[in-house]
Amino acid sequence: MDIVHYEFVPPGETVNKELYLNILKRLRETVRKKRPEAWTNNTWLLHNDNAPVHASLLICEFLTKHETTVVPQPLYSPDLAPADFFLFPKLKFSLKGRRFQMLGEIEENLIQDLCAIPQNMFQNWKKCWERCIKSGGEYFEGDKFD
Repeated sequence: MDIVHYEFVPPGETVNKELYLNILKRLRETVRKKRPEAWTNNTWLLHNDNAPVHASLLICEFLTKHETTVVPQPLYSPDLAPADFFLFPKLKFSLKGRRFQMLGEIEENLIQDLCAIPQNMFQNWKKCWERCIKSGGEYFEGDKFD
């Protein structure tokens, strides 16, 4: 599995339901082009966290209309959102202490770092997510996923 789609929020923009809807439309088109088998079989999944923008009526109606399978985000488990589980920590670590002159430089470095995320990061997130879903969101002791 690799990164299928990414976008940078334009400077000064706020992520609201209208912006997110447009991102979802572009995501769907990217999936159609890059993962035609998943698109044709409708086997691709979307993972949203519990952000209000993701749960807005506009977004829910769009996802329902297009029969998009949304992976549920366990309640009380914000750390299982991929951004918090491995994405932001990994990106922050690789950019820490570096200086950039232009916004484009930051974006180029972030894209390289995104593409370098090892497959096992996605697999580890999936294992943790599945365990949390099975436990009904209850606390459990378990292996540390790195």
